[in-house]
Amino acid sequence: MLSIQDRDANPGVEGAAAKDGRTPSLWDTYTRAGGMLDNSTGDVASDQYHKYKEDVKLMADTGLDSYRFSISWSRLIPNGRGPINPKGLAYYNNLIDELVKYGIKPHVTIYHLDLPQALEDEYGGWLGRKIVEDFTAFADACFREFGDRVSQWTTIVEPNVIAMASYDSGSFPPNRCSKPFGLLNCTVGDSTTEPYVAAHNLLLSHASVVSLYRTKYRAMQNGRIGLNVYSFWCYPLTNSTLDLQATQRSLDFLLGWIMSPLVFGDYPKIMKKIVRSRLPSFTKEQSEQVKGSFDFIGINHYSSVWVEDNSNASKTAPRDFNADLFAKFSFSKNGTPSGQLIPTDIPIDPVGLQHVLEYIRDAYGNPPVYIEENGYGLGTNDTIYDVERVNYLSGFIGSMLDGIRKGANVKGYFVWSFLDVFEFLAGFQSRFGLHYVDFKDENRRRQPKLSALWYSDFLKKKTKKKAGTDITRMGLHERSHSQQ
Repeated sequence: MLSIQDRDANPGVEGAAAKDGRTPSLWDTYTRAGGMLDNSTGDVASDQYHKYKEDVKLMADTGLDSYRFSISWSRLIPNGRGPINPKGLAYYNNLIDELVKYGIKPHVTIYHLDLPQALEDEYGGWLGRKIVEDFTAFADACFREFGDRVSQWTTIVEPNVIAMASYDSGSFPPNRCSKPFGLLNCTVGDSTTEPYVAAHNLLLSHASVVSLYRTKYRAMQNGRIGLNVYSFWCYPLTNSTLDLQATQRSLDFLLGWIMSPLVFGDYPKIMKKIVRSRLPSFTKEQSEQVKGSFDFIGINHYSSVWVEDNSNASKTAPRDFNADLFAKFSFSKNGTPSGQLIPTDIPIDPVGLQHVLEYIRDAYGNPPVYIEENGYGLGTNDTIYDVERVNYLSGFIGSMLDGIRKGANVKGYFVWSFLDVFEFLAGFQSRFGLHYVDFKDENRRRQPKLSALWYSDFLKKKTKKKAGTDITRMGLHERSHSQQ
């Protein structure tokens, strides 16, 4: 049965970044050094740490049946390893208990981009093989402390984005890259090898955690565990053979990089052929552990890209991940190639989600899928009267349902995001929330947008017309957030 749900990410929603024993994560260090375009930080964010009871009541009133949030490694185990922080443990227990009280199912993400700075300083974080042991111990603590009430676990969010953005372009902390590839003037890194090393260690860490859960906890807790992957749908810019080949190559590099080891136990053949010795190899034991290490796949999806072959310009050494693709990406068919894999503005292409779901169905054996992020906010001047977001959500939910009708094994859908949050890409400059958060207000006042009322009606099966055709009945007047 399909369940409709919502989610937020810990680093952007929780706040209280230096309170009650929590230590800095990579993102705290990065933002406090002025890394964001608006010089913002997530130190307070949406302040759910203090307002979780209010937020859970708001979720119940909205009609959510599930809520997905992440555990801050730096709050639960402040040094990255060692004893649990009692106050951090109490917070997550209180949040989970509050959700359960209202009949809202917790769907927990163990890691959402916020590595403890202590582990980065000690051995390079995801570049060090010791991360497998430390991440497994962190997950063990989560299963032990919360697994009696949590039955849905996502180990890691977007390992493909972590590898690309943190170790190739350098746009995400720890901001590692090398010339001429990085988008930033990185002082350390090697864009030609580190993305592949990081992704390899992320996969090994995930597989280790799944093995632990299945052998130690699943029989008692009866839960499900999976991994999340960021997706674009890829269209060929033209119908030329080269563009068609580049498009398939892009899908292999973007999705197959993570999905192929999970399903088949190894990286895609085209990656092994192009990347060669720079691509780490799985031992036989590692391959067997990674293969099948999921009960479901989480997909984050917002938009599509158009792919043009770039093989003639990409044959010189050295190469990074982008150059290995032998392709250029545009975020519109007639647009300028972006030069990066994470857009700062997004076209609206609902059918792309259906294509992704059908591709996963056909290429990877139709595994159970949760759409764990989908939403509208980049590049928008958001208002309470957010008709664009209503139409976006209506279109993508419709596309998902079309995919289900075509046999895609979709189990659930999460909107990004329930509240406006501190966004990794843009701080407070873009808002994805169904509920407006006044970040200038010390109390972080929440206010429902039109999309929140539409979504609530949708969940409660009250929506009788397509989104955008009867929105004035909500009784809202258009007001700019800057005027609140």
